[in-house]
Amino acid sequence: MTKRRAALTPETVATICYTSGTTGRPKGCVLTHANLHAEAANTVELLHPVFKEVTGQIASTLLFLPLAHILGRSLQIACLMARIEIGHFPSIKPDELRPALRGFRPTFLVGVPYLFEKIHDTGRATAEKIGRGASFDRADRIGVRFGEAYLHRFLGSGKGPGAGLFAAWALYDLLVYRRIRKELGGRMRYAVSGGSPLDRDLNLFFYAAGIIVYEGYGLTETTAAATIVPPLGPRPGTVGLPVPGTAVRIADDGEVLIQGGVVFGAYWNNRAATDAVLGDGWFATGDLGSLDQDGYLTITGRKKDILITKGGKNVSPAVLEDRLRSRPPVGQCIVVGDNRAYVAALITLDPEAIAHWLSVHRLPPDTPMSEVVRDPRILADVQRAVDHANAAVSRAESIRRFALVEGEFSEDNGLLTPSLKVRRHAVRTAFAREIEALYDD
Repeated sequence: MTKRRAALTPETVATICYTSGTTGRPKGCVLTHANLHAEAANTVELLHPVFKEVTGQIASTLLFLPLAHILGRSLQIACLMARIEIGHFPSIKPDELRPALRGFRPTFLVGVPYLFEKIHDTGRATAEKIGRGASFDRADRIGVRFGEAYLHRFLGSGKGPGAGLFAAWALYDLLVYRRIRKELGGRMRYAVSGGSPLDRDLNLFFYAAGIIVYEGYGLTETTAAATIVPPLGPRPGTVGLPVPGTAVRIADDGEVLIQGGVVFGAYWNNRAATDAVLGDGWFATGDLGSLDQDGYLTITGRKKDILITKGGKNVSPAVLEDRLRSRPPVGQCIVVGDNRAYVAALITLDPEAIAHWLSVHRLPPDTPMSEVVRDPRILADVQRAVDHANAAVSRAESIRRFALVEGEFSEDNGLLTPSLKVRRHAVRTAFAREIEALYDD
């Protein structure tokens, strides 16, 4: 064993980690010890000192991301490197994870947007059960306004919350925000979100609740995070700045290109695919984005996912889908419309949200889903979520029709990856008849 260790170099292959396969067959990314060290060292140097200094606590986290996924694997290595207390939990499903968070009480968390969306939704459902749904909605609006104002003061671009807004925040901190903190164990002050964009208003809500959510961006090919929002420069809505030793630029067609120590060297036994993304020395991510004047990256969609309507309008479904999922009772969704007259959506209902909805409307808990998806009241609730999504895009890009489908997109039925990303091709195949029905005159 000692002889083998002595023979290893930074460029020795450490692991082969497979992509999620959301847009095609998974590919094995060959990652070296240098790749893994660069990723872990960057994560530790950027975030760990701030976490310790501000909280005054020994940093701890509960790791629930699949270790077959690069984000979970690199996070585990970073925690070992920094001597961060780490617990493991076998499920990423929010309803199973929440009790574990309350028990373990981490000081920070790394998760996907779906987790934060469901924590927010659970808070609202709990408030409704005790007759305080309207109060939660006000707390939500106040939280976004307070978070925005406080952020401007932190960044030196504004005066911060006025006396009235501060008083309203203090009231809802007692009534609502502290319950959100309790749901996450009571000690958590920071979180890192990755995998897909986090709704900006949701980020500001958590900010008002005393939990700063930093977004990052990366792929299996970049050994997880290639950019991350710096601790002293939060900017909700962006995925931050390149990590040290990494460069990001935008191609003429809007594609994000990355170069640096975190970038992989090859796909396993797939030279053609390797050359296609690393041909000129820059890794072509397949994602679309933009850089602002300070170098912060914003991701706007995935090249392969872009829909082109019959009218010639290019539509990125990510913006619509992320905003849809952030509003109950939506569970998962997929936006369609490629070579169609307009944009439409397939939507599933979140089981927890529906259980709560049935209780509020005094309906039997075993009401068949075939009846629920046709109920005018649930259709009106989903329409409000669609309206929220449409508010972020132009009329030509907006969702004109939607269909509620029974059941869930899940890992078990092959419609979600282990990291809760939708397998778009699988969903389109499974629900081809429902998609066609959205375009029947």
